[in-house]
Amino acid sequence: MDLAEAQEFLDQFYAETSPTTRFDHRLWQIRHEIETTGSYTHTVEELTFGARVAWRNSARCIGRLYWNSLRVRDRRDVTKPADVAAQCVEHLHEATRGGRIRSTITVFAPDRPDQPGPRIHNDQLVRYAGHRLPNGEVRGDGRYADFTDHAVALGWQRPEPPGRFDVLPLVISGGDTEPEIFDLPADAVLEVPLSHPDHEWLADLRLRWHAVPAISNMPLDIGGVTYPAAPFNGWYLGTEIGARNLVDADRYNLLPVIAERLGLDTSSERTLWRDRALVEMVRAVQHSFDEAGVTMADHHSESRRFLTHVAREESAGRRCPADWSWIVPPVSGGLTPVYHRYYDEPDPTTRPAFLQP
Repeated sequence: MDLAEAQEFLDQFYAETSPTTRFDHRLWQIRHEIETTGSYTHTVEELTFGARVAWRNSARCIGRLYWNSLRVRDRRDVTKPADVAAQCVEHLHEATRGGRIRSTITVFAPDRPDQPGPRIHNDQLVRYAGHRLPNGEVRGDGRYADFTDHAVALGWQRPEPPGRFDVLPLVISGGDTEPEIFDLPADAVLEVPLSHPDHEWLADLRLRWHAVPAISNMPLDIGGVTYPAAPFNGWYLGTEIGARNLVDADRYNLLPVIAERLGLDTSSERTLWRDRALVEMVRAVQHSFDEAGVTMADHHSESRRFLTHVAREESAGRRCPADWSWIVPPVSGGLTPVYHRYYDEPDPTTRPAFLQP
């Protein structure tokens, strides 16, 4: 543990908040704990501030305007895989709230010199399986065919018959132990059936998507302390589902299906059939979430809100790094205000931060 990292975080914490403990005393506590144990323990206030600032520093996230409202669930006493899984279920219950999605993070035990913390191997708490069929095709989410095979090797029983939207189990390990699997109960996963405001046939495709995008494999680094399991969620942007998850060629690849149902000419790229089908897919997703009363942002509104966040950060004298390729939406990018400007380049050394796995 580098005391300089801890002190840098402490400087920021005291500059932006009003702790009751004197700075020099808190720094002495941290120094003493590092010298004694090789690490140190954040206070609840430090943990909350660090998690929120990590979201503020997330260069790929367009929804950072709400960083200071992140709800932090302190579960640093939880280390066993079964207990981690149970708390992940509670996270989903508390974040979902019947569709009124709330930004939430659950922070589990950190890595310590004598004991690594637990790991969640899923990239999100809720993902759909990809089942390899004898003919070489994949039923479900093609991107997760390998992960599905891994879960089966660990003992997961595929649904019979395998479906297109089978929720994968959580794969969790405690420190250096072998990973274990835990099924998510049905009441923990709110799903939205998809329909279209103008085309009734879309409901016949029996598509759906889950309501809470909870990232679960990005370690949280605060002041030199790493929390390897810290699942966190905001809420979906309509284009994430309608213009990526359901239509990417390596996932559900639905654009040809939608184009055929729309009667579009797919003989040439110059007919722009992909573009037309894509817009209708996004419309269906946005319409369905609105009809179900489930929180979802649209790319035009969220783009404007992101620039409000940038302006607030600049007014506070802070940089606002952004990865342009992630901030600009995959539909109608040039129609959104985030397209027409440059941003500070992300600095990989910035902390607190969610680390790329």
